Amino acid sequence: MTSLRAVRGRWTPQDRAACVWHYVAFEVEHGCPGLRVELAYDRAAGVLDLGLIDPSGWRGWSGGARDHVLIGATSCTPGYLNRGVPAGQWHVVLGLHRVASTGVEFRLGVTAQPAEVAPPAPVEVPARPARRVLPSADGLSWLAGDLHAHTVHSDGALSVEALAALAVGNGLDFLAVTDHNTVSHHGFLPAVGDHYGIELLPGQEVTTADGHANAFGDIGWIDFRQPADAWVAEVARRGGLLSINHPSRGDCSWRQPMRSMPPLVEVWHSSWSDRRDGGPLAWWQAAGRAIPVGGSDWHRPGNHPPGHPTTWVACADGDVLGGLRAGRTAISAGYDAPLLLRVADELVALAADGAMLVCPDGRRTAVRGEHASFAGHPDPHLIELDDRTVLSIAA
Repeated sequence: MTSLRAVRGRWTPQDRAACVWHYVAFEVEHGCPGLRVELAYDRAAGVLDLGLIDPSGWRGWSGGARDHVLIGATSCTPGYLNRGVPAGQWHVVLGLHRVASTGVEFRLGVTAQPAEVAPPAPVEVPARPARRVLPSADGLSWLAGDLHAHTVHSDGALSVEALAALAVGNGLDFLAVTDHNTVSHHGFLPAVGDHYGIELLPGQEVTTADGHANAFGDIGWIDFRQPADAWVAEVARRGGLLSINHPSRGDCSWRQPMRSMPPLVEVWHSSWSDRRDGGPLAWWQAAGRAIPVGGSDWHRPGNHPPGHPTTWVACADGDVLGGLRAGRTAISAGYDAPLLLRVADELVALAADGAMLVCPDGRRTAVRGEHASFAGHPDPHLIELDDRTVLSIAA
């Protein structure tokens, strides 16, 4: 074991105000068997994020979820791309996410040593619940999914395999895996999705202290250190889709300045526990009614499970991103919950007898029966209870 770099110091609020991101360089020689990067600090005094850049570029990110990272010749800590231990100049990336007024002392060490990471334990393929039979326009079919979930590649508790199994057991057809500021999970998604019988969409939750956004598509890594307008432009240039996440959720609310809105907004996040609260809908309306989506933001057991809420996408030939791009979405509280769908030139309310259909201009019409059809006026509609609890949203 050989020390490559050791640093002790103290960050202050003034340091964070000057620059959030700080870089510690170290050199790796040819034949290095592996690396261990370790960060120690008092978590009561702040949150320090941890990442790595290797000679080829961005290697990976742990945020504040880990205090050490292993990079081996054939494996590495989840959250980091598995591409060996190339010689050259590397950088530890330190993010000053939160720093107490008294400052936060830290110790950083980088050592050269053998470093391998065991693969995740196998997980059985679960039984899938009976599929819900839904009306759809010619050439389209409604798929049930969740557009926001995390694994051990960031701060989630489960492997990609275990998360896929959980989603299948909840009846989902697709799941976007959106780990924070990394794409190290992307390479695992096709094979895992095929094995478990679910479409696993590549995603990245572009995560900053001033807001989060999901980048969808196999488009590579998006640099969260750039301004939000750069995320919008770069995701669009690469053919992906961007969603503003949980825009009115406490200290994770959206406060990023931007000149143009992305195409999607996570109107319904699992934290919307009191759906009489009109805040998320008001934000959405004020922002110009981008295409609405939902997300559980699943991290670990005890959270709202994947599919709570469920995002429904009307797809041609299973093309989820194409359906999202076209705005063919609906959101419900869960897979079996009351649901409002746009089907050709109609709106169809399912399992919502006694609820109210709410038009964009505020007009309300009573829903009668378990399958009720209405004229399909343009713009988003919703169904809600008489106390204004939202049951479903249709784009």
